[in-house]
Amino acid sequence: MNILGISAFYHDSAAALVVDGNIVAAAQEERFTRKKHDAAFPEQAIAYCLQSANLQLSDLDHVVFYEKPLITFERLLETYLAYAPKGFRSFLMAMPVWLKEKLYLKAVIRRELAQLGEYDRRDRQFLLFAEHHQSHAASAFFPSPFQQAAVLCIDAVGEWATTSVWLGQDNQLIPQWEINFPHSLGMLYSAFTYYTGFRVNSGEYKLMGLAPYGQPIYADKIMENLLDLKEDGSFRLNMDYFNYSVGLTMTSRKFHKLFEGEPRSPESAITQREMDLAASIQKVIEEVVLRLARTVHRETGEDYLCLAGGVALNCVSNGRLLREGPFKDIWIQPAAGDAGGSVGAALSAWYQYKDQPRKAASPDAMGGSYLGPHFSNGEIQQYLDSIGATYEHFADAQLMPQVAEILASENVVGWFQGPMEFGPRALGGRSILGDSRSPKMQSVMNLKIKQRESFRPFAPSVLAERVSDYFQMDRSSPYMLQVATVQDSIRQPIPAQAALAQGLDQLKTPRSTIPAVTHVDYSARIQTVHRETNPRYHQLLSQFEQKTGCAVLVNSSFNVRGEPIVCTPADAYRCFMATEMDYLVLENYLLCKAKQPPQLKAKSWAATFALD
Repeated sequence: MNILGISAFYHDSAAALVVDGNIVAAAQEERFTRKKHDAAFPEQAIAYCLQSANLQLSDLDHVVFYEKPLITFERLLETYLAYAPKGFRSFLMAMPVWLKEKLYLKAVIRRELAQLGEYDRRDRQFLLFAEHHQSHAASAFFPSPFQQAAVLCIDAVGEWATTSVWLGQDNQLIPQWEINFPHSLGMLYSAFTYYTGFRVNSGEYKLMGLAPYGQPIYADKIMENLLDLKEDGSFRLNMDYFNYSVGLTMTSRKFHKLFEGEPRSPESAITQREMDLAASIQKVIEEVVLRLARTVHRETGEDYLCLAGGVALNCVSNGRLLREGPFKDIWIQPAAGDAGGSVGAALSAWYQYKDQPRKAASPDAMGGSYLGPHFSNGEIQQYLDSIGATYEHFADAQLMPQVAEILASENVVGWFQGPMEFGPRALGGRSILGDSRSPKMQSVMNLKIKQRESFRPFAPSVLAERVSDYFQMDRSSPYMLQVATVQDSIRQPIPAQAALAQGLDQLKTPRSTIPAVTHVDYSARIQTVHRETNPRYHQLLSQFEQKTGCAVLVNSSFNVRGEPIVCTPADAYRCFMATEMDYLVLENYLLCKAKQPPQLKAKSWAATFALD
């Protein structure tokens, strides 16, 4: 049985294909259109999914949309009525879109599908709709390694739910309780994202990365004024401080008065105030998540927890939950945001609608999240020859030690191999790599390669079997969704004068023997690399360790600021030529920047991609 899941029309549109219960393909539309967070109908992602399994649209048994738009419309109307006459301007802007398109989403989806091929339009069960948080919960539990587990979904908002708890048992998800809009942990975090000058639905990870530079001096003010938090983790927001329910901004004048200033203008200088605000809201979010988790554990009695929803991408919170929480283990959907809803929608139809039996997979059913397009050496050579690029071809036995040597010499390498990753993290399929031992690598990659803010930390890729040698972590973290601190044994003493540094000045002092991936609070967002799911990347790390004695590389997503992660060899080559990357690896082809024809130098990234 072939089931296609779709998420679309809000942000991060995606498609996922499930064949007889197995996730065989998944991709975000942005990777094909090159529009970051593209919300359009995922036409190209669907085409890829079908092509990957050699299927036509008529071969599908079901197409499942990841939420129920009529319930969302009900929520919008009730919210506007509750706040009337406030929000009238926002109402006038929202209604034409709904009355023209979103209210008739079933017809819109059917029309879009018809552009992709023939299918039986008389089949009333062909197109199905799952609820938003049901899709999140299904994406978290069904691919997890647990036969039975509690499930916690936290995001901005679905139809009504912003936080929901489920009990996953075999092939069923049993709803327990939920917290509804406008009281939303995701919206609370996004309000501070907006207030500190970053883009909502895009800059939340920047806020998380900024937090260690500050002190949580505003945490009590948040708890006393913005948030009514109960001991069990349930909460209500004081909506006097927010404007998102009916307005065109996230925060209100009362919010600005409380924190003594207007929102930071995007791209203006980041001050200690923004750092302290980031540290404060991060501390609050972690406290809420920990309280919720303890309550879920007490109520369900389950030993394992699955997470999804945008807040599940807060890897600092996840790390604390793993270390301090009551569960034996947690599993987080690697595409925890709306894109992953496409996977959940398809799996929900297979297990719940079709009542198919389920057996938990080990280590999980996501296949390392390597579910996107991949390209053969033949396809890559054909492209390189067509543009006149200069390259060398090596078998793996020669390529891996050569690339390890290149990295050990502090060169930056674009690494393109195997299937593209599904979700927001590059996991060694579409990555930019560097030497974690280099004190200059963090600033070089931020400013010269990624073209992004200097405060942003980089993640380490570490051989799974060596993770405990470098980090205070005793388990795998294949999806870069957990933060842990570096081991005491590799920390470096900080001179007395440097210890007094504040803000971005803290970047000047190396804190460990792997300074490029050690944040200013000694933390790291860890990816463990496993031979079973990515053998070539594991082989490269092994060669790097053999060469240097270090089993850790810097791993950043293969893109520049504002650009989606690269999908094709052409995307990778353009990014390579538009930045100061030194080398590019496309499967078994090695390209040196210095040897490329000058006429192939790409135009500036700034002329192509809007800032995010």
